[in-house]
Amino acid sequence: MDLEMIILFDGVCNLCEASVNFIIKRDKKKKFRFVPLQSDAGAKLLEDAGIRTDRLDTLILLKHGIPYTKSRGALEITRELDGLWRLLYAFIIVPRPIRDAAYSLIAKNRYKWFGKKDACMVPDDTVRNRFIIQR
Repeated sequence: MDLEMIILFDGVCNLCEASVNFIIKRDKKKKFRFVPLQSDAGAKLLEDAGIRTDRLDTLILLKHGIPYTKSRGALEITRELDGLWRLLYAFIIVPRPIRDAAYSLIAKNRYKWFGKKDACMVPDDTVRNRFIIQR
């Protein structure tokens, strides 16, 4: 199993689920695997990467074992997408405190603005193999 690029996401967040679906559609080479932060596999990956599990207000990209969070994680993901989406990586020139402040504002309000589910998303059969269910 190729675990070079794994996206850990909030599995009960509607915005996060929409983001995962967005990435899947624009990742034709299937570079990314996905795992909900709330899952046992997610907890194990966080532990292995040395990331605190008490603040799960960000997506986390594990790229070749290196964790990227907040705006840097999002930009690293765009860098790997197909098409013109990779051009969004140019926002890396914006100072990180500014990027992360905008990211944190959205993350803090994601449930209020986009809603929340009672359970983690369940991938359909067409993309199930892109998700790490257990590890």
